[in-house]
Amino acid sequence: MIDGQKSVRFFPTIIVFSLFLGFSGACFGQDNHPGTGSAGSASTMPGIPDVLEIINKATADESDGSAGEWASPVKLVVIFALLAIIPSLLAMTTSFTRIVIVLGFARRAISTQSIPPTIAVIGLAMFLTLYTMAPTFYRINNEAIQPYIADEMDFGELSSVTGEIMKEFMIHQTRRTDLALFIKMAKIEQPDKPMNIPFHIVVPSFIVSEFRTAFEIGCLLFIPFLLLDLVVASILLSAGMMMLPPVMISLPFKLILFILVDGWGILAHSLSLSFR
Repeated sequence: MIDGQKSVRFFPTIIVFSLFLGFSGACFGQDNHPGTGSAGSASTMPGIPDVLEIINKATADESDGSAGEWASPVKLVVIFALLAIIPSLLAMTTSFTRIVIVLGFARRAISTQSIPPTIAVIGLAMFLTLYTMAPTFYRINNEAIQPYIADEMDFGELSSVTGEIMKEFMIHQTRRTDLALFIKMAKIEQPDKPMNIPFHIVVPSFIVSEFRTAFEIGCLLFIPFLLLDLVVASILLSAGMMMLPPVMISLPFKLILFILVDGWGILAHSLSLSFR
């Protein structure tokens, strides 16, 4: 059985491992990055060696200084169970939610149904998430990961600093009305500072705000293509071709319009700028 102290130590390790394994330094090797980071801070992402070092430190047996007993079945069950949940948590607490919903709306608006395929849409959303979240991950690496590896902070401080940085990002993207709604439903007093709002209130407020923002962008995406559908339907009706589906005729014109205005470039640029 895993004792209480070790089980507490595993939880922040799982979070850090899941958060940074996919966003390793290989994806962001450049010196410059988007966002409003401080000019003097090192713009590096934690790499695979850093993650392995954290795991090694987290599983070290303090009694004899040896590495953790990875053969423990209970320990492995706990680790993989938490790893199965972490991706969903990360998707809902980063920019991924807004981006993937907007890309889905774009595919629906063009009426291409399954083109581009879902795997391509999710892949684009993932790398746009990496791009927009890079300043936040840089801060986590510089202020939490590297100090922990250098033995300048313990697990509690690592989890606290990481949580505060993620909370700051979510608060900046969340509408004040959504925060006020969940504070009211929780029946707590209005905190004097946004950063004092409990984490369990910030997360659902952020998710609801992201849904609303994504749907607003989706409505704007549909307008030009809806007008094109109406024009094509009117022409077909005037020509007496009532049995011909308007979508079949309007699809090539939608594709031409989307290509001529550089739709994917505008969409990626607008999504990146929508995060402040």
